[in-house]
Amino acid sequence: MVEQVLESGAPMRTRIKICGLREHEHVLAAVHAGADALGFVFYPPSPRAVSPAEAAELIAGIPPFVTSVGLVVNPQPELVEQLLNECNIDLLQFHGDEDDAFCRQFGRPFIKAIRMAPGLDIEATLEQWPSARGLLLDAWHPDLPGGTGEQFDWSRIPERWRSRIILAGGLAPDNVATAIRTLHPYAVDVSGGVEASKGVKSTQRIQAFIAAVRQEDKHHD
Repeated sequence: MVEQVLESGAPMRTRIKICGLREHEHVLAAVHAGADALGFVFYPPSPRAVSPAEAAELIAGIPPFVTSVGLVVNPQPELVEQLLNECNIDLLQFHGDEDDAFCRQFGRPFIKAIRMAPGLDIEATLEQWPSARGLLLDAWHPDLPGGTGEQFDWSRIPERWRSRIILAGGLAPDNVATAIRTLHPYAVDVSGGVEASKGVKSTQRIQAFIAAVRQEDKHHD
């Protein structure tokens, strides 16, 4: 994974990804509020899942410099190729048991999600995806690959990795500032924390989440 770009000690703006989007209204709300990346879930068991055709319509309205991210879980290669061809996905996010070779075969930048299971050797695990553009740390659940709405113990993240990771798992408007203040992650990722109900986003919560991140960033300027 790429090293942090800044070596001067200057603070970096925390990047924001809003994931699990399904409606034009919420795509626009995230863009207008200042999101850096928008995530679309291609995992049918998820209440946030969209079809390639639905995602293609949503992504067509995204302006330049906002990244579209396709989330997949142990996908067949044919599905990934379909997403790249039909949806114009900028970045892939692998949320299953995919190894580095599988993830990089598509020739598209990718991030790898790692679930913080009990007893996980984090240092060894983080080294297993050298081709990843980023590593996303999420809460572990025995039956769910992500989107649990649960928070894991942030102190488990090794100090040297904190500025290089995408932090997920249980983030919401009322705790994301604390997460940034504690860890200074490269980016934060939210899905359930900006929903009015399971799988249904809230424009107000999207705006509140992004505002909270930006406000906390100002404290480090």
